[in-house]
Amino acid sequence: MTQNKIEEAVQPFISHLIELRNRLLKVVLCVIVVFLALSAYANDIYSLLAGPLMKHMPANSTMIAIDVASPFFTPFKLALVLAVFISVPVILYQFWAFVAPGLYKHERRMIFPLLIASTLLFYLGVVFAYFVVFPLIFGFLTAAAPEGVAVMTDIAKYLDFVLTLFFAFGICFEVPIFTIVMVWTGLVTPDSLAEKRPYVIVGAFVIGAFLTPPDAISQTLLAVPMWMLFEAGLLFSRLFKPKGAEDGQSEEHSIAKIDE
Repeated sequence: MTQNKIEEAVQPFISHLIELRNRLLKVVLCVIVVFLALSAYANDIYSLLAGPLMKHMPANSTMIAIDVASPFFTPFKLALVLAVFISVPVILYQFWAFVAPGLYKHERRMIFPLLIASTLLFYLGVVFAYFVVFPLIFGFLTAAAPEGVAVMTDIAKYLDFVLTLFFAFGICFEVPIFTIVMVWTGLVTPDSLAEKRPYVIVGAFVIGAFLTPPDAISQTLLAVPMWMLFEAGLLFSRLFKPKGAEDGQSEEHSIAKIDE
């Protein structure tokens, strides 16, 4: 009898592992297909990424490759990262399809919109960094070079630098999602967050100072959107009840139906 119970418990676990493996394979296959499609244009994509820097480089100057294999591998590394970025909707869908059956109805209504919103906000942060922040950063850095110093950036180091900034700005633009999730899980309340607004504003400017050149304009261009995103998250968080309250209401409703 005990052996049968163990086998019954193991079978669902194995089926979940098989489903997880299948969904991971679909994600990997999607990334590979997109990467192969982008690899033919890897050099053009890198040239597009280097555009904000090249516009501020001195006339007749170029980027350099320190490592022997950098001219070949660096554009393909960029194509692979871009393939992952493009495949994010598929990745999120596979994640959602795997976890959704184990969620309550109110949790499904909450998490799916947050997944979509967090993806769009991350993309928005990347676009903001490319079109707004990069011109300011590279304009400042190239102009700050001492007299007699030729600005010649290594292509691999440039890629690492811009990918770090893309990730940093993408995460910074997730502020509304973090705010909503903290309120929904009951860690904080909208009123307590509103009371901490001065600290949030100062924190936004501190983060802006770390991620941008040491000038007030670029620092403000990052700090103000972060502050506005916090306010947006605070506004939307008031529309959602904390998770504990929802669970309590569901439990009370169930007890009332049993009493009837």
